Amino acid sequence: MIVGFAPGGTADIAARIAAEAIQKRTGHIVVVDSKTGALGYIALKSVGNAPPDGYTVGIGIMGSLVVGPVVPGTQIPLDLDKELKPICNLVGVPMALIARPTAPFKTAAELVAYAKANPGKVSYGSTGAGSTNQLGAELFAAEAGGLKMLHVPYRGGAPAIADVAAGQIDIFFANISEIVGQISSGQVRAMGIASKVPNPMAPDLPLLTRDMPTVEINNWFGLVGPAGLPADIAASLAKLFLDAINDPATKPIMDSRGLVAIPQDGPTFQAQITKDRERWAKVVKQGNIRADNN
Repeated sequence: MIVGFAPGGTADIAARIAAEAIQKRTGHIVVVDSKTGALGYIALKSVGNAPPDGYTVGIGIMGSLVVGPVVPGTQIPLDLDKELKPICNLVGVPMALIARPTAPFKTAAELVAYAKANPGKVSYGSTGAGSTNQLGAELFAAEAGGLKMLHVPYRGGAPAIADVAAGQIDIFFANISEIVGQISSGQVRAMGIASKVPNPMAPDLPLLTRDMPTVEINNWFGLVGPAGLPADIAASLAKLFLDAINDPATKPIMDSRGLVAIPQDGPTFQAQITKDRERWAKVVKQGNIRADNN
């Protein structure tokens, strides 16, 4: 199972949880292989080039399969729709909104009011132009009535979170699994979670969807294979992985990482990709977002 992001990241964690569950259930050994770089596309290219025999699969994340294709300027070294086959969706992790501890707003509603009264003064961080962090902030801004905020791109989530804690930027959208430690320690102020249900990792966080029903951002992690993968092998792999994710013994492990099961078979996963591309393309257009600008 090829993963395009560093060990210890959410994609890697999701892969290893699935691999361990499969090994416990079936005895099959699943090797997780990291091939980092280029927003995960190096790994996906390796999957697309692999023999379509079911023995090489990869983790496809929302940012790579959905966001990249709809953000102008994104460099994608393969045809995602012609070289890959969606096998199944596995898990998701909701994004949470954090603010600097000294911010003049303590709730999402207060943030909206402050941003409306001070156009362009609120700064938000991201992991780069066209990233899911930026799109999350832009979606929030649009649904709040068209807030004008200042985008500050970073080379990764860790430095952005550090600058929120240090008071250098005002807010940041991040996977809940990446910031729960800083929230619990008081380094950053938690404003809410972009989910319709509480997350086991931070069950007391306010739900942003109560006031903005469309601000639901669940970064998902699915399984893909080479495009030529026969339908019967793809279906067998989907059952193998979905059974592992749905195993009651797996749930406590996922809860501890803030992950939520998204057990979608191949056709349902493909429909999710199409639907999400349409959704985020609108946000990209509204915010005039490009991968090669700030």
